[in-house]
Amino acid sequence: MMTPSLVLASASPFRRALLENAGLVFTARAAEIDERALEKPLEEEGAAPEDVAVRLAEAKARDVARYFPEALVIGSDQTMSLGQRVYHKPKDMAEAGQHLLSLAGKTHRLNSAIVLARGDEILWRHVSSAHMSVRTLTAEFVDRHLQRVGSKALSSVGAYQLEGEGIQLFEKIEGDYFTILGLPMLPLLAKLRELGTIDA
Repeated sequence: MMTPSLVLASASPFRRALLENAGLVFTARAAEIDERALEKPLEEEGAAPEDVAVRLAEAKARDVARYFPEALVIGSDQTMSLGQRVYHKPKDMAEAGQHLLSLAGKTHRLNSAIVLARGDEILWRHVSSAHMSVRTLTAEFVDRHLQRVGSKALSSVGAYQLEGEGIQLFEKIEGDYFTILGLPMLPLLAKLRELGTIDA
């Protein structure tokens, strides 16, 4: 079997689609790490949310690089923060509602990190952030919104999908679309061209 030259350390269908749509040829393998266990000490030591994203992306890249020592491995992670509070995927619909109400009328950040690794070596780290301003929301609207979108609200850290009905929650968005989706494609593609991994 031919050794892949590019590996995505993720099972995310969204990240896979972004790379496929850009015409990249790659293999995907999910990292086997406990994200919450890695995050806990970082949060306790007061690591910034963007640093948490980079450290998790690095852990994913290192984990998968063990299986593909010759390949260039892309690790990625996204954190969502409001001030110093880092959000996690809601456990249930009640928590999804709490998330949305806590974001209402405020601007939160999505921090998307990419790390490139080969073997034991980290070649590149990058983080991009987007600023997301949620409009004022009533509890009644949030209830109706969550009834419409259903369990999809539980699949993302902010309890919304910007590409779906979640767009109705916002009044202003500042940032790159790919950063919002969790994989800053323009800096990634630029680095892959610089490394000679893709056609320049």
